[in-house]
Amino acid sequence: MTLRQFKTNVFIIEGSNAFATGIYFNWIFFYTQNRLHFGVSENLGLVALHGLIYTGAAWFGGWFAHRFGKFAALKIGFAIMSVALGAGNFLPFAPAQVAVMLGWTFGMCFTWATLQSLISDREPADRLPRMAGIYNIVWSGVSAVSYFVGGALLEKFGITALFWIPAAIHLVQLAHVFWLGKKEVAPEPEKIIASPIERENLSSERANPVGQKKFLRYALLANPFAYVAINTAIPMIPVVAKRFELSPTMTGVFCSVWFFVRMGAFIWFWLWPGWHYRFGILLTAKISLVVSFIALMLAPQFWILLVAQIFFGLSVGLIYYSSLYYSMHGGASKSQHGGVHEAVIGLGTLVGASVGVGANYFFPEVSGVSIWAVSGLLLGGLFALIWLRYRKENG
Repeated sequence: MTLRQFKTNVFIIEGSNAFATGIYFNWIFFYTQNRLHFGVSENLGLVALHGLIYTGAAWFGGWFAHRFGKFAALKIGFAIMSVALGAGNFLPFAPAQVAVMLGWTFGMCFTWATLQSLISDREPADRLPRMAGIYNIVWSGVSAVSYFVGGALLEKFGITALFWIPAAIHLVQLAHVFWLGKKEVAPEPEKIIASPIERENLSSERANPVGQKKFLRYALLANPFAYVAINTAIPMIPVVAKRFELSPTMTGVFCSVWFFVRMGAFIWFWLWPGWHYRFGILLTAKISLVVSFIALMLAPQFWILLVAQIFFGLSVGLIYYSSLYYSMHGGASKSQHGGVHEAVIGLGTLVGASVGVGANYFFPEVSGVSIWAVSGLLLGGLFALIWLRYRKENG
């Protein structure tokens, strides 16, 4: 098996992981709201627990893959995820569903950093931008499709399909990993000449006087706040859908806009190297993130909901791409760096959801208090990014 054939198989595993995790995580909050009668605080609390596990376990998953092997990590991850969701299909009780979420989250932490590492392994420097771009497009595109069709799948097969469909996919992934692990890969990377875009990308990085580590710090600070916004918005989408009287199918259609825009942003930032080492572009994305999050959550009219998703998708696309791109370039142990990248995502998820829960607890009489509290947190992240820029350049 050639290296390209091997990487194609990894992309297939990545795409199936994006579909399975998207079906479960993005739609579980409709289940908890309708079957378990969770409100906003309970759903945000579930997300906070998810973020807590993810923060620690993502780093551990990256370390495990580096220490014991990437295929071992993937096998453990997919096995745990399939067992957790299989159990969730038969346990319609709140405590059991919390345990299912936490077990599934722990298993997932063995997968994403490992897949990122497999994609970037044995790639020359001028190929890494291309591989990072394809990686982003695959997972974001399939995630968009999973949200788009998720509501229709639940209406057709029943709400418990959010358990057994991804559980079945994880089992197929497990078999795929066992098969792929037995294949021998060519010992040397294929000699592929970089495209003009990739050569321009690489040369612009070398010519830019600003160090890569500095922008990695900016991106690692910005990325958790993107996931503060994302993982506060997702569990509150059922409330938005109820406001506009959207069925699950129509929710999937109209609330997946930002998913598709994010995928388009990944394509744009993959082909256009001009965003590299441009603090102004990253700062613009952070400002847009704050404004679009508020508009998305509080949209009084349907057209505002759609427009807000466009800017939201562009913002989180650039911020995420920045973090992953620089993480994939940093250091020899890509599994561990990928684990740090994923742990930062978990931290943002934990902090954002916790702030929302706390706001609802202390100020239950204030309408939309969790949204305003999280918006304040996002604004704090914006000021922190500006402070970091000033401190590092003038301190």
